[in-house]
Amino acid sequence: MRITDTSDLWWKTAVVYCLDVETYLDTDGDGTGDLVGVSERVDHLAELGVTCLWLMPFYPTPDRDDGYDITDFYGVDPRLGTHGDLVELVRTARDRGIRVIVDLVVNHTSDQHPWFRSAVASKDSPYRDFYVWRSDPPPDTSDQVVFPDQEDSLWEYSEPTGEWYLHRFYKHQPDLDVENPRVRDEVAKVMCFWLQLGISGFRVDAVPFFLEVQAGSEDFPDPHRYLRALRQLLGRRTGDGVLLGEVNLPYEEQVRFFGGEDGDELTMLFDFVGMQQLYLSLARQDARPLSAALAARPAVSPDSQWATFVRNHDELTLDKLTEDERAEVFAAFGPEEEMQVYGRGLRRRLPPMLDGDPRRVRMVYSLLFSLPGTPVLFYGEEIGMGEDLDAPGRLAVRTPMQWTGGRNGGFSTADPSALPGPVVTGGFAPEHVNVQDQRRDPGSLLAFVTLLAQRYRECPELGWASYEPLEQPHASVLAHRATWAEASLVALHNLAPEPRTVPLQLAGCGEDAVLVDLLQPGETPVGAGGAVELRLEGYGYRWLRVVRPGDRRLV
Repeated sequence: MRITDTSDLWWKTAVVYCLDVETYLDTDGDGTGDLVGVSERVDHLAELGVTCLWLMPFYPTPDRDDGYDITDFYGVDPRLGTHGDLVELVRTARDRGIRVIVDLVVNHTSDQHPWFRSAVASKDSPYRDFYVWRSDPPPDTSDQVVFPDQEDSLWEYSEPTGEWYLHRFYKHQPDLDVENPRVRDEVAKVMCFWLQLGISGFRVDAVPFFLEVQAGSEDFPDPHRYLRALRQLLGRRTGDGVLLGEVNLPYEEQVRFFGGEDGDELTMLFDFVGMQQLYLSLARQDARPLSAALAARPAVSPDSQWATFVRNHDELTLDKLTEDERAEVFAAFGPEEEMQVYGRGLRRRLPPMLDGDPRRVRMVYSLLFSLPGTPVLFYGEEIGMGEDLDAPGRLAVRTPMQWTGGRNGGFSTADPSALPGPVVTGGFAPEHVNVQDQRRDPGSLLAFVTLLAQRYRECPELGWASYEPLEQPHASVLAHRATWAEASLVALHNLAPEPRTVPLQLAGCGEDAVLVDLLQPGETPVGAGGAVELRLEGYGYRWLRVVRPGDRRLV
């Protein structure tokens, strides 16, 4: 089923917020965040301007991979709450105009999942073919592992049956075999279960790995046909559900996962290419790499959407940069070895990478919200949280949320040793960075991000328009325009510390048009032929709405 009514395409202009239940708010004092805690903070999300809440895995787990090693796709980890708590969270969020999506992690299971425990015990197990096995010794696959500091092969030997099983990630996460129709049926049942509880869609984990087949079969000749079937299932069960896919591939390969021009596979895709070029641009103080990436985005169906982000819950991957480009970003934002991970990414949050410079931090978030697409925030970004480099791997950026300047940052009343991980210390500790203080400060980062979300929601052209770069002479400046229907917005961002005066030629503005600032008071008349000059401070940013005589839009 194709959705054609633009009013149903809520994801085109959504503000997405990702959080880990375990680290968000602990309400029962056991040291672990819970679903009740998230419900208690829904008003914070609503005031921030969030319209879609993405929950990281809350399923039962041995917790060897921060919840991504799942033992029951239909369950709720008892440490975090119950199904009733989840339904209450969904209801509370809906009451505030916020939809909830959840992680769909069906590339693999935990090795403690009942399916795998049965499969590993006997070749006669009914779940044996839920996984991928081989009887002969595997070739060297050390160059294909996802976590080179943790694994040296994609295959692990299993003593009970004398065969090897496939694991694209950790050896304790055996891969499911999507070629098996029983596995595909089980994935559909999992989706329908959560949709029945009010979930509005899924962030689909590791999509290329999930769809990768070993040899192909007559029963499964085209993985993308299966992805289309999942989208159709979603449409039948909920007409406005989304599939937000993790597909870290070059643009020309990513577009296939949208379903091409038909847009009948994944609803949204994270723009990993644009994100990586953003950091290269920041490192060089040169907007051209980012502009080139945005201009190279393939055209997609009107039903489809790019998801833009500055930081996600994993490492800040830089794998699509060249070695020299990656070295530039490392030198600028993660020069010490402990700041890097897997040889391809950074395990840092944005404010420490920018040395806490509020001008640069605000400029980057202004840029995020003004880019064509749907902005995605990771919890704590709204207040400028830092990282804990003493934590292993990706956990460096998954520290407890900082609500107050008090004990444990207001996250929990438990002893610090009982928390999922230490609260950040140093210059980004809770006494310096927390929600409570920033709520009372109209000049805070929280107030600024809230303003950005509000303005973004008031400017649907940012979600609907394609990227239109504006010619101007400064390499450090990104100037672009978003035009959709009768709405048009001009955004300028200066990635360098020196001020810039930016001449622009804005076609089609008409006579007596003015540019009205949306982030600060002021307006600039447009001259003959659309000529205008705009001033940018060092690391400055401006959003300007094109207003013509007779326009009815509020400014």
